[in-house]
Amino acid sequence: MDGNGRWARRRGLPRVLGHRFGVESVREVIWTTAELGIPYLSLFTFSTENWQRPPQEVRFLMRLLTRLLYAEVDNLKRKGVRLHTLGKEETLPDEVQEALAFVCRETREGDRLQLYLALSYGGRLEILEAVRGIARKVARGELAPEAVDEGTFRAHLLAPELPDVDLLIRTSGEYRISNFLLWQIPYAELYITETLWPDFRREAYLEALAAYARRERRFGTVSEEA
Repeated sequence: MDGNGRWARRRGLPRVLGHRFGVESVREVIWTTAELGIPYLSLFTFSTENWQRPPQEVRFLMRLLTRLLYAEVDNLKRKGVRLHTLGKEETLPDEVQEALAFVCRETREGDRLQLYLALSYGGRLEILEAVRGIARKVARGELAPEAVDEGTFRAHLLAPELPDVDLLIRTSGEYRISNFLLWQIPYAELYITETLWPDFRREAYLEALAAYARRERRFGTVSEEA
């Protein structure tokens, strides 16, 4: 979800207000996803690298996230959305951890959409954590190195139940992955749009889904075998 700061600067507004206006895009994407029956949605909300941003901006983002979680919990429950977290949750401020725990607990019965918020998340960090977990089991003699396969590796990811990505949307026209779900995106279809995140509303999201529907996914095969 990229482009909040640029959206604000183009309007002569403080960067942080771009994040506030981006909240409505978050809502529209979540509700549209649930409405269409898409079972999984992952939002890259705050990366491990984002901690390097100005402290006042980080504090604003954390306060905004906390308020949003409490404000939307009833809507999430009503629409059958279950919230999950993805990342180093323990590095987040206590009030954010408490809000996340509350909403995850309150929405645990949701079966229409599994919503993952990637917070303090990095793809390389996730892979390293998986390697460390496997290495510890090998060191204790609980796992033979030759027994490690893709299934073993996936079981040690932060959210092993999260399936591979089908569609990866990048707003603001940037052509990079930015360390997001590196293990899960080997055959993801990429959709890059110049639209900045605060302007990425329902219509823009539907356009992305329509473009995805026109793609031919071959997963390494040729067209006739797909």
